Amino acid sequence: MTKKVAHNYTIDNTDLKILDVLVNDAKKPYTEVARQVFVSQGTVHVRMNKMIEAGVVERTTLKIHYHKLGYDITAFIGIYLEKSSLYDKVLEKLKAIPEITSIHYTTGNYSMFAKIHCRDTNHLKEVLHDKMQQVPGIDRTETMISLEESLDRNLRLAE
Repeated sequence: MTKKVAHNYTIDNTDLKILDVLVNDAKKPYTEVARQVFVSQGTVHVRMNKMIEAGVVERTTLKIHYHKLGYDITAFIGIYLEKSSLYDKVLEKLKAIPEITSIHYTTGNYSMFAKIHCRDTNHLKEVLHDKMQQVPGIDRTETMISLEESLDRNLRLAE
């Protein structure tokens, strides 16, 4: 499989295998990635740099268990906008709220869908009432509290 992602770079199966190894452990040394994919360390290094330049890879992140840091509530917020044309303005305001960890522009019932992490129900109420619902352009919100995250995985890329 090959897929052109930029005018000067095409993703192939070797790239996908490299990504598949690193998506499970971004701290894995390139020497170990190379051993698992059956290429040289230099090949891994060059291909990763090219995928970064092509915008395929943006950054490496940590998987944080927020509940172990005192954030016991994860909630999903469906956001209704007064007008869809307000999306960009609302997005910029929501980005400033630190408890929000992801925002999606969606189809269906909501204009936007956000994931937030809060310490407790009082903190959740504060974020919703004092921060999110005060953003101009938001008509109303609908909150769904997660009782348990049963699956959080990356997409399997290699064949």
